[in-house]
Amino acid sequence: MTADETVNLLKQWLTEERLSAKAQNDPRAHAHFLVRYPSGKQGHMFAIVVPKGRDLVAVSSMTRVDEGQQKEMSEHMKDEGGDWAEWVHESRLHLIRTGVDWVIHMGHEGDKKPGPLQAFNVSLPIWFDGLTKHEFMNSLRRLWLAKLAVIHEIKYSYGPGVGKPGPVDDWAKSKTQPSGNHPEPEAAPTAEIEFDEKMSFGSGFDPSEWA
Repeated sequence: MTADETVNLLKQWLTEERLSAKAQNDPRAHAHFLVRYPSGKQGHMFAIVVPKGRDLVAVSSMTRVDEGQQKEMSEHMKDEGGDWAEWVHESRLHLIRTGVDWVIHMGHEGDKKPGPLQAFNVSLPIWFDGLTKHEFMNSLRRLWLAKLAVIHEIKYSYGPGVGKPGPVDDWAKSKTQPSGNHPEPEAAPTAEIEFDEKMSFGSGFDPSEWA
């Protein structure tokens, strides 16, 4: 299967499932789409990328934690450091158990990253030789459910937040927001989380380095 054939299939499947795709300008990719899944206001934004020089489709989504929830996490860290460490440990274990690839961004104190949890990314690759509509749609669903579990745990443990996305020290440290050519993120569909459209596959890790 060629990259062009893959892109055409992805467009066909998204149309069949009534999912709207926004094409993005990405010189590193044959195609780069932003897709809301599930469709509707409660959907999450996903980046679907066919990177150049690779025989895979990369699906990923970034979630940014609410400022109020980050404040609650910081208080938890100070008052009950052991319980906080256990909460972070369990969150990592959950992401591992989902079978998806993930990156978390923790708050910085100098070179240390004790927290709070500021953002997280989940992703999956689908190689061309295993690409089917079932695999593609199931990847979106798996990533969505993996995100929901973390989001609901954050809301349960640290409240609904204040409706404002909190800082992400890793992005400030790099002095660039991820994927600057992408549109500004939409307003958060729920108070506790912002779904950041600007994060593409490769912002935290490069598809050319995929093992």
